Amino acid sequence: MEFTIPDKMKALVLFGPNDVRLVEKPVPKPGPGEVLVRVAACGICGTDVKIITKGMPKMPPYGEFTFGHEWAGTVVAVGETVDEFKVGDRVAIEAHKGCGRCENCIDGKYTACLNYGRLDKGHRAAGMTVDGGFAEYAVQHVNSVYKIPDNISFNEATYVTTAGCALYAIDKSGGYIAGDTIVVIGPGPIGLSVVQCARALGAERIILVGTREDRLSKGRLLGATHTINVREEPAPLDKILALTNGKGAERVFECAGTSDSFELAIKSAKKGGVVVLVSFYKEPVVANLDYVVLNQISLLTVRGEGNRNCQRALSLMAQGKIDAKPIMTHAFPLEEFHTALDYFVNRKDGAMKVVVNP
Repeated sequence: MEFTIPDKMKALVLFGPNDVRLVEKPVPKPGPGEVLVRVAACGICGTDVKIITKGMPKMPPYGEFTFGHEWAGTVVAVGETVDEFKVGDRVAIEAHKGCGRCENCIDGKYTACLNYGRLDKGHRAAGMTVDGGFAEYAVQHVNSVYKIPDNISFNEATYVTTAGCALYAIDKSGGYIAGDTIVVIGPGPIGLSVVQCARALGAERIILVGTREDRLSKGRLLGATHTINVREEPAPLDKILALTNGKGAERVFECAGTSDSFELAIKSAKKGGVVVLVSFYKEPVVANLDYVVLNQISLLTVRGEGNRNCQRALSLMAQGKIDAKPIMTHAFPLEEFHTALDYFVNRKDGAMKVVVNP
């Protein structure tokens, strides 16, 4: 199988804060260990909004940088030494490719690579420190590329990063959750993904907490056994304790990113339980850490989709145990990116995960 690869491609380029333009730029060439992918779909993430509005450390210069880190497509060329993939393979990516040489990467913690942003050391973060997927073509190192099972569409495959983050959070919490009670705070894409993955892995009771009834309703569809709307429930902690016979949950996943949600998370965990911080926080958090210490609650964090959890997400999707369709709500062509972004940011028409098709 051969593909005709043009010299130029359409791509979104960030020229400054809130200045995204569709331009022509050269099609990249795959280096050693890399594949060139004809991008079929790229999802919009909250991190993309942060990049667009404020930028981020180690990103390429304004006027050159193409963002986007949740993408999938078809391999159209391979670089030197690549025998893991062939032209014509349908693939999805995970954003992070660690340097492979620092102690964190050697320990498997490549999303916390100590050489973050050091291209000379081999680190790559697609759509963050190197060009990403809001373009017709993109390159990616084989360490962070996975073949898509035949029963998964390209749009669905962009979900593996979100689902991979959720699985990584469960992984870090202890992994084996069959029979446990968990609390998920924040029914956004990540929170709903934690709900789905926890159901697939055998959690007995899944309590989802949020402020929007439409998303809580979707959470029930995806596996939440109980939902709590904090706008209607004056004492959400009391409700959680009542559902857990007064002891709290074995594991709590904080996916909302506020002081209130953090406080609720630590108070919802049982003595000796685990709280995993999955969300980014826009502001410093004020909370009673004495409660954490006195009750021997473990506070853990995750960044990204480490420990090959994108591959695990693809497997669970192929098995029908997690479903991207209810979360992938809208799709737009590349030329309508600003409309897609508006839908995503302002949650228009119930938008949750919005996909762009180059």
